[in-house]
Amino acid sequence: MRILVTGATGYIGGRLVPRLLEAGHEVRVLARDPRRLSGVPWSDRVDVVLGDLTDPVSVRAAVSDIDVVYYLVHAMASGGDFEKTESTAAHVVAEAAVRAGVSRIVYLGGLHPRSNRLSPHLRSREAVGRILMQSGVPTAALQAGTVIGSGSASFEMIRHLTEVLPYMPAPKWVRNFIQPIAVRDVLYYLVKAAELPAQVNRTFDIGGPDVLRYGQMMNGYAVEAGLPQRPIASLPVLTPWLASQWVNLVTPIPRSLAVPIIASLQYDCVISENDIEQYIPAPEGGLTGYRTAVRLALGKMRAGEVETSWQNASVEGAPSDPLPSDPDWSGHTVYLDEREQHSDADVAQLWSIIEGIGGENGWYSLPIAWAARGWMDKLVGGVGLRRGRRDAKRLAVGDALDFWRVERIDRGRFLRLRAEMKLPGLAWLELTASPDPAGGSLYRQRAVFFPKGLGGRLYWFAILPFHGIIFAGMASRITSKATDEAVEVAAPTGA
Repeated sequence: MRILVTGATGYIGGRLVPRLLEAGHEVRVLARDPRRLSGVPWSDRVDVVLGDLTDPVSVRAAVSDIDVVYYLVHAMASGGDFEKTESTAAHVVAEAAVRAGVSRIVYLGGLHPRSNRLSPHLRSREAVGRILMQSGVPTAALQAGTVIGSGSASFEMIRHLTEVLPYMPAPKWVRNFIQPIAVRDVLYYLVKAAELPAQVNRTFDIGGPDVLRYGQMMNGYAVEAGLPQRPIASLPVLTPWLASQWVNLVTPIPRSLAVPIIASLQYDCVISENDIEQYIPAPEGGLTGYRTAVRLALGKMRAGEVETSWQNASVEGAPSDPLPSDPDWSGHTVYLDEREQHSDADVAQLWSIIEGIGGENGWYSLPIAWAARGWMDKLVGGVGLRRGRRDAKRLAVGDALDFWRVERIDRGRFLRLRAEMKLPGLAWLELTASPDPAGGSLYRQRAVFFPKGLGGRLYWFAILPFHGIIFAGMASRITSKATDEAVEVAAPTGA
């Protein structure tokens, strides 16, 4: 079939596309920023269309000649009128699908109780499913429980809460019942849903075989991770808002993402029907149990095989426009910090250090200063420094890297990062490796800051004294690290 996937840069969409290709389908993806797909291994096997779900013209072009549309986009930010935005997008897709004669829509929503008091995020997801089902195009609205897999936001929240806290004061929702589902089972149902009979137009609850309290899920993780089980105290004074602040500070999950996750945990979320079995048989070997899903996720993480991650979700309020070319700066206030350093290593060895920067490797200068900046960002609702990176060795355009995002990468030569921390302006960091005519390689580093108003100018001059320490130390240690590794490689075996 000819299939359109929306949300292909997201956690589920990025995993679904290669599985649809494996199943023999022709796949088209709609992306607001096609550059974010340039580094994924399947990008040359799909048709990438530039567009936005709220733009009728681009959506109509994307659904042309399409048999099945996968609707996998959700506004995970907590600010703004996201319910109106999601409703508008659903109506645009529904109308375009009807016009194009699409035979099926597959939508992934969230498991929720039958209640009139849903959180705004659950209410919005339920409304999107209803709009699509009322479109006239047969729609399968899969309503999934908490998704457990390497890189999923829910799994990362469980992981960090359990690993960081030996004793857990927790909100009362830790006693609520949850029916988690492994990401592999979600993807299995999504792929199979494209083949549902034409008359099927309804919701389906999907969940794994285990029904657990949230506290049991955390202790189930502890067992699989080889940690002691954690005593948990349910505290009614921890409201959803306070809990989201707590999660923001204790885990890498930013507040904007913690809010909708926690909001979905205010209720018992278990499946009320299992009708999906009438149309799609369980996967071979049965559905994956919770602890098995945790074990598999931990294995993927240890092997460095995390396929997609919550880290790469768009950040509310973060700048998304690329750095203008230098001639376009004319007439604007721009502050620069530029460094250049020689390394005895060759360009390839220097580049391996550059591409491996951040995450567990750190930033090669004054760790306490970087950590402090990360905590400051967390306190004001930013992503903080602990977001890390999806892959320990390779970067791609669109990848999150602590509180930066990869804007451009010319592998082996040039890396540009766009700041996503809370700033009174826009900031970029460029790292370059090139041959040195005198031998070895040349490392160039450039920090660019476009201040916003007086606050931006004051911010730059306030941190200026630290630049001599942080940025100079960074250039020196990166080149030294590359030289040291080059010496190790050149040393004779057994020396």
